[in-house]
Amino acid sequence: MKKFFKNIVLFLLLTICVGEIVARLTHVNSDIPQRTIDADGIQKYYPNQEGYWTGGDHKWIINSMGWPGELPESYDNLITIIGDSFIENFMNPNHCHQSTYLKKEMPNYNFFEAARSGVTLIESMEISKQVDTLRPIVTLIHTGDGDIYESIKEIKSLTDITQLNTEDQVIVNGEMKSPGLKKVLYSWKLLYYLYNRFPLNIKKENAEDFKKIKVEKSKFEINKTKVRVLINYIKNNYNVDNKIFVFKPNSDNNIISIFKSLGFNTLLLDPSNDKSWSFDHDPHWTCYGHERVANQVYNKLKSRFNK
Repeated sequence: MKKFFKNIVLFLLLTICVGEIVARLTHVNSDIPQRTIDADGIQKYYPNQEGYWTGGDHKWIINSMGWPGELPESYDNLITIIGDSFIENFMNPNHCHQSTYLKKEMPNYNFFEAARSGVTLIESMEISKQVDTLRPIVTLIHTGDGDIYESIKEIKSLTDITQLNTEDQVIVNGEMKSPGLKKVLYSWKLLYYLYNRFPLNIKKENAEDFKKIKVEKSKFEINKTKVRVLINYIKNNYNVDNKIFVFKPNSDNNIISIFKSLGFNTLLLDPSNDKSWSFDHDPHWTCYGHERVANQVYNKLKSRFNK
């Protein structure tokens, strides 16, 4: 019996080793870069990392400043681009980044991206204070409804992202959740694959969930006072003169109207009369989508510089 259990254990260990090797060779998971929190409370990545996206067709890189993508050759005539996972853009090769497409359209300008999955609008503004030290002539802030609502702590308190307490008008920096466990999970490719394939936190829908969805007032109507406080806070506490706020398609026009009423420079991306910008299985933009976004941003920048 003892020998039997010993053989079982050896078989399991061998299976795990083989599974880990296969998972690494076939890149069944995307490699996840490790994060850190800098002295300003901003979550970014440890510098000079690289890894493969799912399937291994392309690599992502983290540059020496802790942001995804390549650094510009020069910081003259600089335009900075700040955003969340849409701008982070791990799911596409480096040549499909906004900075690359815009550089093709505007060769006399240089572009620098500072983006991370989960960035809220208020954290984008905190990041903008850092990149302002590079003296950009324009900063593009990519945002959307979710990034704005998640910026407000009273709507939903989230400890791992940066939010604004609109009652006290105080920034609450996010904290990384279980960094040690995540490091083990991301490093053990087979375990991470099984975690993604068979998630433990399956949300069960019930009648109460559907009752919550059916509300008489829209999310904006319920939270418009808090949203206005957030936008006023941004106007009063950050340099917005050289900022263009680029809103994702289908963003709420009520929110955009507040930005415009306070003198913000805005652009609402328009995917109508075009083929899909997104992956079939994922709302993030494909290379084609990024090219179309860059084209609309370029037209906005061109009109700004030609004034």
